[in-house]
Amino acid sequence: MKAALISKENGEAKLTMDFTAEELEQATIRVYQRSKDKYPVDGFRKGKAPRSIIEKRYGENVFMEEAINDLFNAEYPKAIGELELAVIDAPRVEFSDIKKGEAFTTTVTVAVYPDVEVKDYKGIEIERVDSEVTEEDIDNELAMMQKRNARIVTVDRAAEEGDTVVIDYKGFVGEEQFEGGTAEAYSLVLGSGSFIPGFEEQLIGTVKDEEKDVIVTFPEQYHSADLAGKEAVFKCKVHEVKEEQLPDLDDDFAMDTSEYDTLEELKESVRKDVQKRKEAQAESRMKDRVLEGLFEANDIDVPDVMVQDEIDNMIRESEQQLQMSGIKLSQYLEMLGKDMKDFREDIKDEGFRRVKSRMLVQAVVEAEDIQATEEQINEQIDVMAIQYGMEADQIREALGKDNMVYLESDIKMRNAIQFMFDNAVITEPKEEADAE
Repeated sequence: MKAALISKENGEAKLTMDFTAEELEQATIRVYQRSKDKYPVDGFRKGKAPRSIIEKRYGENVFMEEAINDLFNAEYPKAIGELELAVIDAPRVEFSDIKKGEAFTTTVTVAVYPDVEVKDYKGIEIERVDSEVTEEDIDNELAMMQKRNARIVTVDRAAEEGDTVVIDYKGFVGEEQFEGGTAEAYSLVLGSGSFIPGFEEQLIGTVKDEEKDVIVTFPEQYHSADLAGKEAVFKCKVHEVKEEQLPDLDDDFAMDTSEYDTLEELKESVRKDVQKRKEAQAESRMKDRVLEGLFEANDIDVPDVMVQDEIDNMIRESEQQLQMSGIKLSQYLEMLGKDMKDFREDIKDEGFRRVKSRMLVQAVVEAEDIQATEEQINEQIDVMAIQYGMEADQIREALGKDNMVYLESDIKMRNAIQFMFDNAVITEPKEEADAE
């Protein structure tokens, strides 16, 4: 096969692919070999009829269409690679008049990644994001450590908000007990908001061995249509009331929960950790502002096919997130009173922003010849190896050549964002500047 680029303009490339008669013949032989048993011929056992007999019986081009498709599907990716075309959509293909035993040509028109001229990516002005660590930050961090090391103990008193009650319950709509509304020895944190609105509040004040009817109304948009908007009675029995007891913040706490001997040493360690985290968060937010500045400063053509592909990706993301909550996307859309067409329209602007931003960052990669270092690649592979419990060499082998290219591309994009951040003009927030 010989590929030649005819033109590349207005977001489309036109190319020809020339196939020899020998290539067509070999492809036809391969099709005959794998599909000859589909063509019965009197006097021959299944799959044993010669090709010439089958072609005489069913037509001399009986294998040709499939052979041509095989050739195109095998050689088209090679042609795109040879001509260094970044295609973004399925090709439109025209075939010349094809005859048995003769060469033929295909003409291919395909949408390609547009040429992007990026401007004003240096010196983007952004406001500094505060990363100062306050005493409140330290207190909050220590409070979370206390909570992680808290003891849950049974108490002999009425339940209060924040307590855990261990209950049995059975749910009824009218006189009928409904499916999924029954549990035994269920631990429920009052005030957690994990149950239907109004349920947990009615258990505040209950005591051990008390039985109580909890009356609630299911939300109109409840995921189960059979229960949506209906009043239900949950017959509950309280077995235990438990409270959370926090450990004292003292030197013993520091020794029990960390490598430090005193509370002051623990606080200093916490301060450093919080400082690193807030600095990283601040930098991330400022990089987002850099991308916003890049987006606003550049007006480029964004192919709709790329936006539609991104919308498809966003829908898959939504499906995965909803599945984690046990909800199907179709159920979610039903609750919103929308269909898939409405949903695609709702997320179209975000899809456009994502694609345009990526195109602009990629243009910065090319303009500045930004590369991914071997060290960065190895670090990313090491992270993946830990994540998947594999050796680094196994990760490399699993990725293969094509996915390694994607990994390097992602690193280049991150490096480009870092480049723009390093070259940004960082100003103080307006209220701070006015105060000075």
